[in-house]
Amino acid sequence: MGSPSVSTHRGLVHWQGLLLVVLLLNFWNQPTTAQVTVESINALEGKDVRLRIRHTAPKATGFLWYRGENIDSYSNIAYLLVNPAIHVRGPPSGQLIVEDDGSLLIKNVTMKHSGIYTVLVQLEGCQKMIACGQLDVYSLMRVPTLLASNTTVTENKDAVVMTCYTNADSIQWFFNGTRLKLTERIKLSCDRRNLKIDPVQREDAGDYQCKAFNPRNSDKSAPLKLDVKLE
Repeated sequence: MGSPSVSTHRGLVHWQGLLLVVLLLNFWNQPTTAQVTVESINALEGKDVRLRIRHTAPKATGFLWYRGENIDSYSNIAYLLVNPAIHVRGPPSGQLIVEDDGSLLIKNVTMKHSGIYTVLVQLEGCQKMIACGQLDVYSLMRVPTLLASNTTVTENKDAVVMTCYTNADSIQWFFNGTRLKLTERIKLSCDRRNLKIDPVQREDAGDYQCKAFNPRNSDKSAPLKLDVKLE
């Protein structure tokens, strides 16, 4: 259990940092011709993510990060203030850290971290630069499972429905290793999770797979073999 004096000191440092943020927001209102950009990024849940910044300023004295597009004390999530008088980094929780180059490190991201992030870079002479970037967090996909209403059917008599079970939103279908071509008989549901063949014909016999994917990862189901008997 930590010492009460240490805990009190940490809390005091954090509140002093927040007070500095509020005070500096009131004074940092001069635009500049220098440029800053934030690299948007896609990430997987559970990973550590860096929102990197690039800027042309010769010397920065502070980096303030905000959740969303508003720049105010209520939206501020992390900061680093550096000049000859002060060197303050916050908040003290440790999940959000402004690194020495001004990039924002977010540890163990979740879907809730998805959204817009804005950085304000303070320069000498009460000038500032502002930019924003997008963070999209995706869940780690499970290997999709493909099941069918029946795997042995009769030509021109039976219909078959295949269902792709996955936690991903984007799905592609494959037949004998190549992209499945849709026809009047072969149709997908609106969410692309269900494939219906009605009626089944002999050329439909073979291996079917579904592929689930997002911008960060993808995976295919095991092949499902469809046997077609002739009348």
